[in-house]
Amino acid sequence: MHNEAAICVKDLSKMFILHNQGATQIPVFESLKLEIMPGECVVLAGDSGVGKSTLMRTIYGNYLPTGGEVYVRHGGQFLDITKAAPHDVLEIRRRTLGYVSQFLRVIPRISTLDLVIEPLLENGVSYEEAKERAVTLLNSLRLPEALWELPPATFSGGEQQRVNIARSFIREYPILLLDEPTASLDAANRAIVVELIQAALAKGAAMVGIFHDADVREAVSTRLFNVSEFKAAA
Repeated sequence: MHNEAAICVKDLSKMFILHNQGATQIPVFESLKLEIMPGECVVLAGDSGVGKSTLMRTIYGNYLPTGGEVYVRHGGQFLDITKAAPHDVLEIRRRTLGYVSQFLRVIPRISTLDLVIEPLLENGVSYEEAKERAVTLLNSLRLPEALWELPPATFSGGEQQRVNIARSFIREYPILLLDEPTASLDAANRAIVVELIQAALAKGAAMVGIFHDADVREAVSTRLFNVSEFKAAA
């Protein structure tokens, strides 16, 4: 394990077991190894169904692997998120590990502005500074000011995705997982998100991404990682 890596995946294996179908086993990948350094954006490649999203969710701690470890650099030390206690996983996500998807988990009756500000308040930033940063980010993402005081539940898919991106990028995570973050965006907004990703990389963030848009992938990728090479035998 490289001492300066942000993420170190060691001998990772994943198999889904369908308990409601006679314990049918669906192997995904096995013996997967991956290191990601600060300033890298590693784009996951491979055919549909090969396990790209499964790998992302395992790194985030949503899925438990069948075997192996996922070490995340958190607070100057490596923690294996696959074996960490739930409160430690929450702390890693609060301070170190962000996840940006194309879907926003909408919280009823909370305004867009408060939703975007919340991650900074959780980390001790003053309300005034948090609001200033949120306004700058929402303006850069071209989300109309008329929407800021409204809950995003009724927004379009593209508007919700921009709220999700603002909420994730405002915190300046050391590590970001990007699962199709531009899927619902038009070309102009995709370009803005590319700029946000490039700026975060320049500051030393480590990223793992899935991008089906070839132009976005080309603009942000520092290298490709083919998950197919670790496909588990059926």
